[in-house]
Amino acid sequence: MTDPEIIQGGMGVGVSDWRLARAVSRLGQLGVVSGTALDVQLARRLQLGDPGGDLRRAMESFPDAEIATRVRERYFVEEGIEMDRPFPRIPRYTVDPPRELWELTVLANFVEVYLAREAHEGPVGINYLEKVQLPVLPSLYGALLAGVDYVLIGAGIPLDVPGVLTRLVEHRPASVRAHLTENGNGGKEVRLRFDPSWVDAGTPSLSRPSFLPIVSSVALAKILLKRADGPVDGFVVEGPEAGGHNAPPRGKTRLDGNGEPIYGPRDRPDLGELRSLEVPFWLAGSQGHPGCLERAQDRGAAGIQVGTAFAFCRESGLDPGFRRIVIDAILSGDDAVRTDPLASPTGFPFKVLEVPGTLSDEAVYSSRRRRCDLGYLREVYRREEGSIGYRCPAEPVHAYVHKKGREEETVGRKCLCNALLANVGLAQRGPDSWIEPPLLTAGRDLSCLGYYLTAGERDYGARDVVKTLATGSPPRSSTWNPDEERTGAGVGDSGPVIPGE
Repeated sequence: MTDPEIIQGGMGVGVSDWRLARAVSRLGQLGVVSGTALDVQLARRLQLGDPGGDLRRAMESFPDAEIATRVRERYFVEEGIEMDRPFPRIPRYTVDPPRELWELTVLANFVEVYLAREAHEGPVGINYLEKVQLPVLPSLYGALLAGVDYVLIGAGIPLDVPGVLTRLVEHRPASVRAHLTENGNGGKEVRLRFDPSWVDAGTPSLSRPSFLPIVSSVALAKILLKRADGPVDGFVVEGPEAGGHNAPPRGKTRLDGNGEPIYGPRDRPDLGELRSLEVPFWLAGSQGHPGCLERAQDRGAAGIQVGTAFAFCRESGLDPGFRRIVIDAILSGDDAVRTDPLASPTGFPFKVLEVPGTLSDEAVYSSRRRRCDLGYLREVYRREEGSIGYRCPAEPVHAYVHKKGREEETVGRKCLCNALLANVGLAQRGPDSWIEPPLLTAGRDLSCLGYYLTAGERDYGARDVVKTLATGSPPRSSTWNPDEERTGAGVGDSGPVIPGE
């Protein structure tokens, strides 16, 4: 398979869904689905009645019909649950999850990739966060059963994943070492395990996908090439302008007057060093402008990864109401994006789009009752007596402190699990019109969306993005130049960011 020139970013929870990935792949580029929290998404969409029947159609193709039947019987509601009823909870992941949870996870990842690959021959990838470690093994197996072509993983150092891919495509048991915060007496290493024989799928012939870690430095790329348990097929090299989670600045973190981390020359990967690694790489972060692809390739890159431009196109899984709010803000010059050093429970800086009514609004954040009912970003720790526990800085403060967490680590933390589900219309809800608030993220260079908006329109498609990036020219009907100086709160520097030589 020829490597793509354009990779559509695997964004958020459900933003890069199968519809968006399929649209991009059908255009000959790499469409990528987000693999984060697909289990709860499948459960909630079934509980809403699966309008259109796409999920159930894909489930019928899952090789273990008994698992598909059990999941359907457990979660599907013919007419959908009432709008004032909360979604029933699914179990939270632990180092030893219940069977029903890994069944749901394998099936959910299969369904998402199956639908993204349906009715075309283009490549499809799936993106995971290394920080969301507990579901990774059944997630990967489900994606492999559906024939995923690329696996991308960021927010960590996924040394075990290449070897896991090799074992799972051969239907052999696999394990990864769990990240474990030691307390008190310490103890033995904890491993997460998955055996493909738990799924009655037979032994279909599976192809090993290409593995592309997402890195922020040449040093990390070298570590992966040297120490990974198997082949690394290339890198997505992401700068601090990219949306979602960012790597912390190298060295001691300093904040500017707006409370944002200050990034410097050390945080820009050297392209000369990258080329010397002799593996393909794609540049990511502020690459949504016409001409970015050509500039990146002139400097030795295989291409670019673009997130924000695809996140706000009509095929995106983002709630259409939020898309319209953001596009209107761009056109008015009020598109503030902030790198929040505290928002994410992971401790990684996180890009936050400041929109009233979301968790970026201090009043909304303060009024939300803290809870941890999904738990994807919980850390695994060892209690003083040696047993395993789970905690998250965004959970209730007293609970986190009771688990020997430090109270100062809870300040400003936001429940990304619930907020990102709210972004795609799957917010948990309850009586008295209570609903989990969203939290939007975008790359620093949000203004690039102006290239894809034609005169008088507030909408554009994935085809517009791919064509503009591939040709280096905006649509002829585009009458607004986002590079022109604008006056508006928080407008970032326009134009692509190319690492230094």
